[in-house]
Amino acid sequence: MEPDAFYEALGGGHYASTELTRGPWDAAAQHAGPPAALLGYAVEHRDGARDDVRVARFSVEIGRPVPIAPLRVVTRVVRDGASVSVVEAVLSGDDDREYMRAQAVCVRTADGSAPAVEPDGHIADPETIPATSIPFGYEIGYHTGMETRWVSGAFTTPGPATVWFRMRRPLVAGEPVDPLSRVLTAADSGNGVSSVLDHRRYLFVNPELTVHLRRYPQGEWVCLDSRTTVDPGGIGLAETALHDTGGPIGRGAQSLFVRPRR
Repeated sequence: MEPDAFYEALGGGHYASTELTRGPWDAAAQHAGPPAALLGYAVEHRDGARDDVRVARFSVEIGRPVPIAPLRVVTRVVRDGASVSVVEAVLSGDDDREYMRAQAVCVRTADGSAPAVEPDGHIADPETIPATSIPFGYEIGYHTGMETRWVSGAFTTPGPATVWFRMRRPLVAGEPVDPLSRVLTAADSGNGVSSVLDHRRYLFVNPELTVHLRRYPQGEWVCLDSRTTVDPGGIGLAETALHDTGGPIGRGAQSLFVRPRR
């Protein structure tokens, strides 16, 4: 039976991970999207969080694979300014082993602060595109917790891709899905959907993810318009334009560690 959410809150910053977090490479390890979103969730729901700020940049360092196991999130305010604040969030296990560390730059918002300057760009409405699935090889995992609709490209075809993502389940059981969670759960998939190398012959792992947001998405859908480039020295870059059904909302980037498989 498929779980009702990616995580269950246990209280005091502790969470139980469910099978929906499972990634494609290891049955015991998570896809980096859900834990990145959990860190963002902790930033926005921490004690003392302000209602008049929004995350403008969210960067995550992925120190090691995140196991499908009990987790703990701790947040700390690094700088608390009147207009800009910086919050750090750390994801670890019950044994205090650190898995991921995030830093959120939060900017104060106020309606009417500036005239709107909207970027160009429109992507086909997801409701007009057939639903698809990502072939992970496991019965339950990230691929069943997320719905995908491919505008261009394909998971089995190397090269740029444009894909809509929608969460089929809440991030945390019993809690509504926040707009930031929708972005972060999907954004780490940029290098996967736009891979340019055969995954059977090469490793292309992202040790970090950085997301800049001009605004939060409206509605359930987030689109990744992604492309990957690789240098012969073994460093790659996956660049993603992020959209909702109303247009562009920001950008994501992932540095890649690229090596032949042994």
